[in-house]
Amino acid sequence: MEKNTRANKKSSKKRVAVFDLDGTVFRSSLLIELLEELIEEKIFPKKARKVYSRELQNWLNRKGSYEDYIEKVILAYHRFIKKKRAEDVWKAARKVVSDQKNFTYRFTRCLVSELKKNYYLLAISGSPQEMVREFGKKFGFDRTYSRIFETDKKGRFTGKILFEDMIKDKGKILKTVVKKKGLNLKDSIGVGDTEADIPFLKLVDYPIAFNPNLQLYRYSQRRKWPVIVERKNVVYRLNRGRLPQIVKTVLKNLKCPR
Repeated sequence: MEKNTRANKKSSKKRVAVFDLDGTVFRSSLLIELLEELIEEKIFPKKARKVYSRELQNWLNRKGSYEDYIEKVILAYHRFIKKKRAEDVWKAARKVVSDQKNFTYRFTRCLVSELKKNYYLLAISGSPQEMVREFGKKFGFDRTYSRIFETDKKGRFTGKILFEDMIKDKGKILKTVVKKKGLNLKDSIGVGDTEADIPFLKLVDYPIAFNPNLQLYRYSQRRKWPVIVERKNVVYRLNRGRLPQIVKTVLKNLKCPR
């Protein structure tokens, strides 16, 4: 009797679906868009663009990698966030989300819309908290984890990052949330686009590599994970990895509110 009670209790736990956001749900980087808005609002100086302009041009010309570009964007943000008012950054973040709330991939937008009915939705992103929290709230995520920049007593950023080790390990975050919220990893779903997402993709029952970079693509091929690509107005699978019925239904219909 006790064994059956434990089994019933476990089966009653809510299932979890975990998503990366940048390049997975949002069709750009939340950090990039926030940084550009801060420059436009003159909160950051225009010279901030010089930090990453060469890498951006190289990436656009397919002479350099996106990873090199985003590393310089991160460097620029870290360099110029110090002493800026948190209130100004939150305001800029809300504006970006409001203006670009529809700049999302159709597949993941529809999947999130469908999963929120019966799943606990978790988003994990390396972008700043100000953008991730606003974006997550807009799309109905139950919890978001992101990079948190410290503020002083006057509400200005110090330039330091809090809990940086944790945000670098997305698998550890998923385990923490599952334990804290009493969730169930059975039939869990994970969606990511880079090798940084592998730690949480390895933990879920149904990992999905969506628009993966080369490193995640190769890893997915070895593990026989499904690879899904959205290009222009076409969404297609590159292999026949395991997918739950709810994902198959979304792939077939791709109908969801904007």
